[in-house]
Amino acid sequence: MTKAVSEADIQAQIARLGDLRAAIGQAIVGQEEVVEQLLIGLLAGGHCLLEGVPGLGKTLLVRSLGEALKLEFRRVQFTPDLMPSDILGTELLEEDHGTGRRHFRFQPGPVFTNLLLADELNRTPPKTQAALLEAMQERTVSYGGVTHELPSPFFVLATQNPLEQAGTYPLPEAQLDRFLLHIRVDYPTAQEEHDIIAQTTGAKSGVVPQVMQGKEVLALQARVREVHFSEALLRWVTTLVRASRPGDGAIEDIRKYVKWGAGPRAGQSLVLAAKARALLQGRLAATREDIMALAGPVMRHRLLLSFAAEAEGRSADDIIAALVRATPMPDA
Repeated sequence: MTKAVSEADIQAQIARLGDLRAAIGQAIVGQEEVVEQLLIGLLAGGHCLLEGVPGLGKTLLVRSLGEALKLEFRRVQFTPDLMPSDILGTELLEEDHGTGRRHFRFQPGPVFTNLLLADELNRTPPKTQAALLEAMQERTVSYGGVTHELPSPFFVLATQNPLEQAGTYPLPEAQLDRFLLHIRVDYPTAQEEHDIIAQTTGAKSGVVPQVMQGKEVLALQARVREVHFSEALLRWVTTLVRASRPGDGAIEDIRKYVKWGAGPRAGQSLVLAAKARALLQGRLAATREDIMALAGPVMRHRLLLSFAAEAEGRSADDIIAALVRATPMPDA
């Protein structure tokens, strides 16, 4: 029989999210929306891709989250010469000195952790990028015909530089689709930049306390799935995702600027992310505002834009905004 959970227990769990947010704030100045989306990805049990020019604190943000969570944390710097075995692990030939018999032993790589920071993921060629596909989707690693389970929870936070910068390799669509959220990291405001410079050039720097353990993260991920999501909102999400695909009945922006629309995984991601945002804000029911706030981060990396979009300077966010405006919202 499932143990009943009181409202006080739920509020205590929600309060822990406030502690986690405050802990990250010890090292990160501003970037409230980015931090919120990162925590949404954690609560929803998905992976996040952070994109921004160098020097905006993407790596520091992910490292701060890792320090605030009492989880095993590893960082991999992706470079052009990185090999799949550098991430997944490899088999070592060992000899039993007593019998003289030799055998292979699998040596796990850095992917066998709770929180993996894949730093500058698009600096490595597609062969190495693809090494993360099974880990991100199945939470397993197959090597030498044996499937190895990854720890739970397992969370990939990847950073990438904008593709117009030299020495980058675009992530394949199949891998992009495995990221729950594509988070854009923009330049800080003038006051935030002043505070960042002051904080990072003094004798003392922000220390991130550990405030949450793995079992608490798993409990919160389970709580997210219990957040109420009305049938009307579910129909709206389904309509939004299907309307992102060019074809008969699609709005002009979709027909003109989109070559390939979002798949069903986008709808799953949008529902889970909306539920996580509701819980993060202390609510036990998702709303239209949750969906509208997350439509961009969930769908921007799942639309394959046409040449016309690039030629006319239309971004995925522009098209998603037009799609949301053109799709009637439910009454409740």
